[in-house]
Amino acid sequence: MWDAMGRRAAATRELMASWSRVHSAAVNWAERLHARIVRCRRCPRLVQWREAVARQKKREFCDWDYWGRPVPSFGDPEARLLVIGLAPAAHGANRTGRMFTGDASGRWLYRALHRAGFASQPTSERRDDGLRLLDCYITAAIHCAPPGNKPLPHEIARCNDFLREELARLKSVRVVIALGRIAFETYCKTRGIAPLPAFAHNRVYNYSPWLIGSYHPSRQNTNTGKLTEPMFDAVFARARELLDTQ
Repeated sequence: MWDAMGRRAAATRELMASWSRVHSAAVNWAERLHARIVRCRRCPRLVQWREAVARQKKREFCDWDYWGRPVPSFGDPEARLLVIGLAPAAHGANRTGRMFTGDASGRWLYRALHRAGFASQPTSERRDDGLRLLDCYITAAIHCAPPGNKPLPHEIARCNDFLREELARLKSVRVVIALGRIAFETYCKTRGIAPLPAFAHNRVYNYSPWLIGSYHPSRQNTNTGKLTEPMFDAVFARARELLDTQ
């Protein structure tokens, strides 16, 4: 009896050690990639813009030390849910240094993620606020704040190898949510999905992993009622349903 218990205990220790090694490897690749993203200066227009915004600041954030660099991805490198946005906001993530943190779009996103069980809290205002993503990883089509929130096609292309590497490394992803048409099409092109499917809100596309399109929670969409909170919550509830059936 004691021999059997000892064998089970040894097997459990080996399983935990194996999990720890796999988890450490996942964290290490993500940390290395994020460090490369933060150092990137490939797009002169974006470098000039993000740094100018960081110097000039917004009056309500004049006491902030702006991030002013490319914003790395955020979340669990072993997540089953991948969320792809467009780009950091000039006075949001470009200020705080964390994806969707410190602006109106982020408030919508993290409320929805929290309600669906993918975030530890519904608010995201600064990098040190204790927020954790649960089984979720957030990236973007580009990692620098663009003028007018409109990246140019060649800027998206220059940034695409970061997304391409993430898609190759994120082995556990089962559901992808693309926020907005640009993120949706960037993901499809990166995956080699052709012809491009028609973008639609809360439509599930039967690929592997599953793909869900969503309107972006920009002020333009939320202030006009094109996107409501119930509509947005439905996207993440759908993602949860798909994950729960796998």
